[in-house]
Amino acid sequence: MASGSTFRVIDAYDGPHAGRILRLRLESGDAPTVRSLKGARLRALSPDGDERFVRVDGFPLFGGKVSDARLEKTGRIDVHVTHEGDGIPVAARWAVSAA
Repeated sequence: MASGSTFRVIDAYDGPHAGRILRLRLESGDAPTVRSLKGARLRALSPDGDERFVRVDGFPLFGGKVSDARLEKTGRIDVHVTHEGDGIPVAARWAVSAA
């Protein structure tokens, strides 16, 4: 993932089997490629300053086909993540960037 890209979590919920689904909106920087997001380690920062690290496991398909063109055009992408360590889960309004 491009180091200058920052996303905002606009929705978050538990995944169907494990992990968490995050709906992200690009806030600043260039849109990263889908390939660079797959398996990426991301740093999530809450509005209160709490920090969590997550790893992108994949992309849920219920949001539509994932592609670089779609991410570039809309600035939005859904990702399936797993949290590293214990703590509160990533939620709406958190900022997400490359770790």
